[in-house]
Amino acid sequence: MAASSTPSTTEPEVRTAAGVLRGTREAGLAVFRGVPFAEPPVGALRFRAPRPARSWDGVRPALEHGPPPPQSGVLGASGKAGDDWLTLNVWTPDPGAALPVMVWIPGGGYAMGHSGLPEYDAGHIASTGTVVVTINYRHGIEGFAHIDGAPANRGLLDQVAALEWVRDDIRVFGGDPGRVTVFGQSAGGGSVAALLAMPGAAGLFHRAIAQSVPGTFFSPELAADIAAAFAAEAGVEPTVAGMSEVPPGLMPEVGDAVFAKMAAWRERWGVITHRPIPFAPVVDGDVLPVTPWQALQSGAARDVALVVGHTRDEHRLFSLIDGTLGQVTHERAEAALRVLAPGSYREAFPAASDEEVYELVNADWLFRMPSVRLAEAQVAGGGRAHLFELTWPAPNFGACHGLDVPLVFGNLTGGQTAVLVGEPSPEAAELSGRMRGSWTAFAAHGDPGWPAYTTGERLTRIFDTPSTVAPYPEETSRLLWKDHAFSALPLL
Repeated sequence: MAASSTPSTTEPEVRTAAGVLRGTREAGLAVFRGVPFAEPPVGALRFRAPRPARSWDGVRPALEHGPPPPQSGVLGASGKAGDDWLTLNVWTPDPGAALPVMVWIPGGGYAMGHSGLPEYDAGHIASTGTVVVTINYRHGIEGFAHIDGAPANRGLLDQVAALEWVRDDIRVFGGDPGRVTVFGQSAGGGSVAALLAMPGAAGLFHRAIAQSVPGTFFSPELAADIAAAFAAEAGVEPTVAGMSEVPPGLMPEVGDAVFAKMAAWRERWGVITHRPIPFAPVVDGDVLPVTPWQALQSGAARDVALVVGHTRDEHRLFSLIDGTLGQVTHERAEAALRVLAPGSYREAFPAASDEEVYELVNADWLFRMPSVRLAEAQVAGGGRAHLFELTWPAPNFGACHGLDVPLVFGNLTGGQTAVLVGEPSPEAAELSGRMRGSWTAFAAHGDPGWPAYTTGERLTRIFDTPSTVAPYPEETSRLLWKDHAFSALPLL
């Protein structure tokens, strides 16, 4: 059913399967916020797979973002209170059309982040003639802890539920359910990679954009051991009944407490304690049968065109947050090399300083090489992939992790990520338009504007001012990691 309006209002209205929604008009777009796609996962539904949202009578206002799911306070939290976490937002240029659809999955280490952040305002993307959906999903213990009696990867199941809502309801917003692109960055990029490997997500999207894919996926044994540590911190059993004794609003404190003490678990949890990572998708054999790299190499997503890539200076932001920027000692660099490196970085990069080596190996391990290998796995499985690297050196931060977010969304002055861009400049605006144009062209037609990646030429879009196409620039790192398998991380 197309959008309708009444004589008494100019606000857009649409009738979804669950009921009528009333949104707002902003800069020529119809915008609907806080739309429920699943029931609040609390009470009897806590730690369960998502259930479809109940229908309602009358007209439901869709004017405000829904409350964020409980999330880590490590970098601060934002958003209104409430337990209706599983909501999404829609921007559409024309509810009567049949436009390509882009579904954004926010990042945040699988522990924080939500669709209501101002940096994810999708007005600039939607104004190109694209319907954009931004979603929430459960984070942290609620969404990813491997708890006895609960389905694994509940946060990923939430994403599937949102995509099912898109399949069933996006037509009334002017979206074409046959042209759905998922895109996400960091944990959102890892989620995109996981969705490509999940049987339950098959057919729900047709193209995928994975930005800065993390290489961290947990084995069930490791994930269960971490969940036991969460439960011990809370003084409960690592079961649904035990964890349910902790109110959702207090659960992030439990996760943050374990995060702060992860170094003490180095002998059991291994590499994830070096860069504390308590949450990741679990390769449980059911929801997620194998890692994304295994799945793509076997052809699981050969029918889904893929854009994947990373920034050049992925670790720069984390060095800043950690207070190590400009402070990396020889001992710290050597420790990182012992834990992370699959080969000799000192030989491969003989002129690199301790700080440069430290940033390189961390960036390669966590984001750069997992992203490249995802492209290679897709090609090996008979699919099509387009590789990119963002190298534009933003003032103060370089081409750091997260810089692609404000550039793709075009929010160069609003939201936390805008600080990464620095003072807006014509160069930043031009690059932002170019990246956004590539993303939306790919969503519309499957062509981002540069050649597909092959293991012969390895052609890569280099986003800079000006942008170019060239063989993959980080070939030295790629060769160091070419025999490394990004397997599910084990319990030691």
